[in-house]
Formats: sequence, C-alpha cells, structure tokens
Amino acid sequence: MFLLLFASGALAETPGKNDVFLRVTNGPEQGYMIKVQGIQSAQGFLADLGSFARALRLGSVFDGKRMQIDEAFGSTVTSCILDADSDFALIGSASGDSPKRVLQLGAPPAVSQNRVYMPIDPACRMFTLWLGRKVTYDASEGRIDAALGSRWPNTSLQSVGRLGRSDLWQEEPSADDNDSKPPVNGKTSIENIEVETRANGIVIRFSATGGMRQASFLRPDGSGTLYLTIENAAGNPDLLAKTYQEGVVRSIAPALLDSGAIQFTIALNTPAYVIKSSSFRYDASKNDYVISIMNDVDVEAIHLSEKERRIQEGLSRDVDKWKLDAVVIDAGHGGKDPGAIGTRGTREKDVVLNIARDLGMFIRQQWPDVKVIYTRKEDRFIPLKERGQVANRYGGKMFVSIHCNAAASNSKVRGPEVYILGPHKTQAALQVAMLENSVITGEENSSENYKGFSDEYLIMSSMAQSAFAMQSTELAQDVLRRLSRNGSNNGLGVRQAGFMVLWTPSMPSVLVEAGYLSNPTEELILRDRKEQTGIAYSIFQGLQQYRSSYESRTTAAVRAAY
Repeated sequence: MFLLLFASGALAETPGKNDVFLRVTNGPEQGYMIKVQGIQSAQGFLADLGSFARALRLGSVFDGKRMQIDEAFGSTVTSCILDADSDFALIGSASGDSPKRVLQLGAPPAVSQNRVYMPIDPACRMFTLWLGRKVTYDASEGRIDAALGSRWPNTSLQSVGRLGRSDLWQEEPSADDNDSKPPVNGKTSIENIEVETRANGIVIRFSATGGMRQASFLRPDGSGTLYLTIENAAGNPDLLAKTYQEGVVRSIAPALLDSGAIQFTIALNTPAYVIKSSSFRYDASKNDYVISIMNDVDVEAIHLSEKERRIQEGLSRDVDKWKLDAVVIDAGHGGKDPGAIGTRGTREKDVVLNIARDLGMFIRQQWPDVKVIYTRKEDRFIPLKERGQVANRYGGKMFVSIHCNAAASNSKVRGPEVYILGPHKTQAALQVAMLENSVITGEENSSENYKGFSDEYLIMSSMAQSAFAMQSTELAQDVLRRLSRNGSNNGLGVRQAGFMVLWTPSMPSVLVEAGYLSNPTEELILRDRKEQTGIAYSIFQGLQQYRSSYESRTTAAVRAAY
C-alpha cells in the first residue's frame, strides 16, 4: 500500500486514469492516503468497490453475484449487501438484532472480471449513508476524502437512504423538500411508463418532456394501492393506461385532474407479493419520475422463472436450428455434359433442369419461409464434387439431385427410382452409379480432384452420412411413393449406391432418377413440358410429407430434451 502522512505536504505522485487517491482522517493529524482502483467509462470514473472497501479498512467478499462489505467502527458490526442485478443495497447488523434498512442505488452495480464497480459519486454517498461518516469526492482535485473519526449525529441503523440530491432521505418527505421550487422549463407531459423488474423489487419510470414539476407520492394503503400526482403536467390517459397479467403491478390508471395535475393510481398484486418498502425520486438525468418498490424475494420462484426462461430460449434456438429452412436442388449434368440421350435426341440435362426449376417454384410458392438453393439454374457444367460443397456452403438442410436414367442393354426398362448414398447392393444399382459418375472423366484435373475416391472412401463417406441415413431413407421413400407411375417395371424401392454427388453434402440427401430415356415410351413422357411439371410437383409432395413428419418429430424430441 502507498501510505502518506498529511504532514508531508503535497502528493508524491499523480494518480493514473485507473485509480484515484483516497485521503482518510481518523482524528486530529491522524490518517493516511491510499489509492482506490477503478476504470474509466462513459459515466466517468467507476470505483472498484472491493478496492474502496479495503482502502477504508473494511472487509469484503464477492461470489460473482453478491458482494458483502463489513464494518466494525462501533460496538455493532454491520454489513452492506449489494446484488449485481439490483439497484437496492441492504444494510443490517451482523447479529441480526437491529432493523434493516435499504439504500436505493441509481442503477445496479457493474460487474467486470469478477470485480464490482460503481460511479464514484454514488459510491461515496453509499458509504456515507451506511457508515454515518462523511465520504466525499472532490472532482477538481481527483480525490476522495473520508472522515472516519466519529459518526454523524442523528444517524442510525433505522434510517432509509437514497442516493440522490440529498445525502439522507427519510421515509416521509422533509419540509425542505415540500417547500423547494424546482425549475420549470416548458410544458410538462408524461409520454411513457416502463416497469423494470429487479431480483428483489420493481422500478416504475414515468418518462416526461418539459420541466421538472412538484410531485407527491402516497405509499400503498391496505389494499395495495399507491398514488403519484405530478403538478402542472399532462399526458394521454388512453395511451398511458397499463394492465399486467403477472408481476408486482396489476394496473396503472392515469387521470387528468381539474387542478391541472396528472395522477396515477397504481394497483399492486399484494395477494402474491409482500411489499416491504416503497420510495419516490426524480431522475434529473433522464427527466423521469421514478417509483421503487421492494418486495420479499422468493429465491425459488426467481430460479424457477429463470430456468423456464432459459428452457424456452434453448427450445426456440434448437427448434430453429433443426428447422428445414433451406433446400438444395441439383439439376444433374449440364453444359458440355448432356447426360443420357434418348432415341429421339432428348437430352437428360435439359429435362432435369426444367424439373429442378419447377420444383424450386413449388417450394417458393408453398413454403415462403424456405430458401431454395440451385447448384445450377442454366445450361452450364458443374463438377460433381462442387455440387455437394455448394449445399454445405449455403447451409442446406436437404439435398435433392435430379437425373434421368438409361439402360443401353434393355430399352424396355422404365419407371422412376430414388437412391441414397451407400455401397452398391445390386449390380443394377452399381451400373446406374457408374453411369452418373462417368461425368468426372470430362472434368479438368479429374484425376487429382477425385484422387482417393475409392471403394474405401465410399465406405467412409457412407459412415459419415450415417447420421442422416434414416432421414435420407425416409425422404427417399416419401418421394418415390409420389413419383410412382403405371407401367413401371424396374422393381420399386429405395436403392443404395455410391453416387459421387451424394458423397459430400452433410444433410439428408437423395438422388432422383425421373425415368428411363432409353425407353421410347417413357422418353415421350420425360420430354413433355407438362409432364416435367407434374414430376416436379410429385417430388415436392414427397418433400412436403417428409418435412411435416420431420419437423413434428424434431420439435417433440427437443421439448422432451428439456
């Protein structure tokens, strides 16, 4: 500690921006000087209350939420207790044999890095009110002065303090307060009322425009009704009237009086809350008329309310997280890669692009809250590897790749198919995958880009996709049920194969084969523009069925987790 006797004259050093000097006098020519740490802020210097207490030779402890400061200047040991989220400080004796009193702070203390801070002036007044000894801050000198020699006369533990214009403020207004003439600057109007909930009470703020006016405050009567009357003031009673379904305040009813005053009748919920004290002050910095009400703290109720709030926030956050709000549509092939070509020259890339656009149109029309992401919207070539990366990059929640099939050795095969990623379980599935994967040979640097895409890589990718395997299978089944058409002979059922386009998306993913261009009859269907729109709508209906069951199941699971 830095100690300096007053007799030594001028200060030996100038305090830095994060501390101020405190000069303590204990009696004639007795005392010391020490630094009080703090931080600079927009409010000015904020004193570290722990440092302030130590400088005054007081003990303190802070558990992260509550600070307790103890003093033993006299025969009675008293404590000052401050909560991080409350603008009330509780003063009481350590033995509990004396009445408690309340200091109303201008605002809750600030907490940073496990330290408690308060603006320097209110901090000095708090110690003055609590200790009954004069503690003041001289801004011009940048110094705190504390006279700890003896208690001020007429101060006791029963006093009720307020950190405002006067150092001591009794339960009833003093004659000086009633006789004071506040300045009047323009017409006064009450514009807004806000009720702020604290851990151990509430603060009601009546926000005004114009000059400060005389106000009278009647504390709650037996029915829990209190009154605030502001002289020479106006306001819109219809806009200012308030009712509350829960909390300490039941209603606030304004009325314009013939005298030119506005009066607020405030009904409290006394059956549910025990009102311990109430006070009134004028906040000149905000031009607010402020009523503070302290009630008994039901710790369990507060904890339960806070737990319910956190649960609801977490529930909403998790539901939004898993909400199906983005669908990636991949039109296969494109550009230099035509895909399969039918006997009449129908190109797969043209058919699937039309279906993809129509599917996106249905999603936008029916699901305005869902974002549609296309891997391609025009006739251009997109490497297979990049298609899945696009899905991940834009936060897709579902990946649908659209293709047309072909069987060179059997032109009679027809019907839609839906695939999910996995090792090929049939020779037919392998042949379809090889056909769709063959496009990589036309890509630049294909040997380098797809290096390592072996059967082992397929197994690992399948394992990585296993988190979505159930969803992908369900999605595929829902889509296939809607796509099925008469005359299909390809053995309906969801199939599994190693399509490279499905290897990278980290979401439920399916590959839809809309039909066989190698079948002359089915080629006529696939090249018909009206049929293409019908196929797109059938796919959408499958997505709709999946989304409905998926989101219902997800919401139920999230609620159960909480």
